[in-house]
Amino acid sequence: MRIRNNKYPLAQMAKWLWSYHKGCRRQAITNIILGLLQITLSLAGVEVLKNLTDTATGSDKGPLWNYAILLAILLVAEILTGIGASWARGILGVRSQNNMQKQFFTKILNSRWAGNEKFHSGDILNRLYGDVYDIVNLMTEAIPSILIVTVQFIASVIYLYSMNSTLAYILITVSPLFMILSKLYFKRMRKIVRRIKDSNSHIQALMQESIQHRMVIKTLEQDSNILNGLERRQKLLCRQVAKRTRFSVISRTMLNFGFAGGYMIALVWGIYGLRDGGTSIGILLAFTQLVGKIQRPMLDFVRLVPTFVGSATSCERLMELDELTAEEHAEKTTVQMPAGVKFTDVTCRYTDDGRTILRNFNHDFRPGTFTAILGETGAGKTTLIRMMLALLTPQEGKVEIYGKDGTTYRVTPGTRCNFSYVPQGNTLFSGTIRDNMRMGRHDATDAQIIEALQNACADFVMELPDKLDTVCGEHGYGLSEGQAQRIAVARALLRPGGILLLDEATSALDEKTEITMLNRIKEIYKGKTIIFVTHRTAIKNLSTDKLVLERYASYIN
Repeated sequence: MRIRNNKYPLAQMAKWLWSYHKGCRRQAITNIILGLLQITLSLAGVEVLKNLTDTATGSDKGPLWNYAILLAILLVAEILTGIGASWARGILGVRSQNNMQKQFFTKILNSRWAGNEKFHSGDILNRLYGDVYDIVNLMTEAIPSILIVTVQFIASVIYLYSMNSTLAYILITVSPLFMILSKLYFKRMRKIVRRIKDSNSHIQALMQESIQHRMVIKTLEQDSNILNGLERRQKLLCRQVAKRTRFSVISRTMLNFGFAGGYMIALVWGIYGLRDGGTSIGILLAFTQLVGKIQRPMLDFVRLVPTFVGSATSCERLMELDELTAEEHAEKTTVQMPAGVKFTDVTCRYTDDGRTILRNFNHDFRPGTFTAILGETGAGKTTLIRMMLALLTPQEGKVEIYGKDGTTYRVTPGTRCNFSYVPQGNTLFSGTIRDNMRMGRHDATDAQIIEALQNACADFVMELPDKLDTVCGEHGYGLSEGQAQRIAVARALLRPGGILLLDEATSALDEKTEITMLNRIKEIYKGKTIIFVTHRTAIKNLSTDKLVLERYASYIN
């Protein structure tokens, strides 16, 4: 597998992050304010502790109890500030994450349906959860933390400099070396993390697809092969994580040794000063605390490097989703019924360099007709339906919808309101039957739902113990294929559109039920247009028009 490194320049990534920062701004600002308040309280505590110690040991004269009370107040204030930070992280954090998830989910739903999805659904889910979390964490936690630790570092160095300039110079000389090492660390870790995230996506895709097609896996006796495939992917992930862990442990160990050395320098420096009488015990305590507050920002920065590395990779993966082509925006256009659909010199491929499905195709689905579309697999029957719904756009020619008054419109997403569609397969959602039916018409009453069910020969629903409140599992689990198909047809009948598109919508029904349903549909759709993709004889006999498609054929006027 080839990993694309640095697909986007850092400047472009930063600009992209800023464009999505608005939804996270409230939490980020809150974290910065609370962080700066914690720094102020912490440094004030160092000063008060120094004065309290010197007063208690007799090195200085001052209000001992006042210092003690003030120190206690500062400690309580630090605790309360920490509680506030935890609240902001918990409550505001989930709001920021929900907001960004919704933005990308909306982007995916509104993107153009191309027929050849660029991303696996498991990979998309991995990005919507893992990568969105990483980016929100970057903008609300990591970036504010960088600002806070930088302020803490500068303030602590200034404070230490005011007490002992030589010691301050010694401690800050390690900063340039630290910055060089962190840059090398970032570059190396970014490549490793990209591989880990891709491996996680592949594992999730495999598991999701296997769960969806569990019955197929069982009947093909592929359980062991699927598990072996999962094990191979998991072993690869383990090796990648082990590599990241080794690199992180070595880097952090070296850094910790360096920080321990800095602490020992400050301690020895203070002890010698104490022995020579130039340093008090309070100042010694201040030295050791300030060294920690100078080194802590560096350590925090190192701990944040993996976050920045992971976020850089997550940023790339979300930017790839952001590049999905948006579907054409079009105002809803209602055509006067009965309506027809006309194809003129249409040539269509799913990709520019793919196989031509239809070439120079011409046909007029006249208003009020019942057309059966016939033909071998791959001849373009479903492709015709998708072009009518503006899910696909032909490379050449035009597809138009026209009404009783003769007004003609090019099909767009805005003309979908004129169609009711039943696609191939089981298209029910998890939830109650009522919930599924109201996806056809959100304000449908129970009486309207029951009437649509009766017209689709789905009367069985009212014989179920919970009737319309019967809960369906994923893909209509708990119902037979025939029952699920009839509910899907009923859902389409609830829509107000005057053109009914049925794509193999009765394939799981027996002939008697199929004929009964079609006769009912013809009755309630009298004067409207029905287009049915089928191989079934009963539909051929009931239709008024027939269109036979042939694979690789050219259709010339």
